[in-house]
Amino acid sequence: MKLLPTTLAFLVLLLASSYLQAAMAGSVFCDTKCKARCAKASVHDRCLFNCGVCCKACNCVPSGTYGNKDECPCYRDKVTSGSGKRIKKPKCP
Repeated sequence: MKLLPTTLAFLVLLLASSYLQAAMAGSVFCDTKCKARCAKASVHDRCLFNCGVCCKACNCVPSGTYGNKDECPCYRDKVTSGSGKRIKKPKCP
């Protein structure tokens, strides 16, 4: 009898984890472009995360590892929220 609740809990956990992986997966386009864009970044994980967020919102990533942001105005114009004494900074690497 105790096997049934344990099995059900395991199945729910398994389904939830597979759904979470699918939801977190980025598009092939963004993953490829961001990998190239962040190739020389000193903080690689942060660059990939921010680039992925910007790519998903803008559907483009500038070429190269730095600069060229005029190729994608949406990417270029994204900034962090600055409130109070905080200054708005570019969000996309």
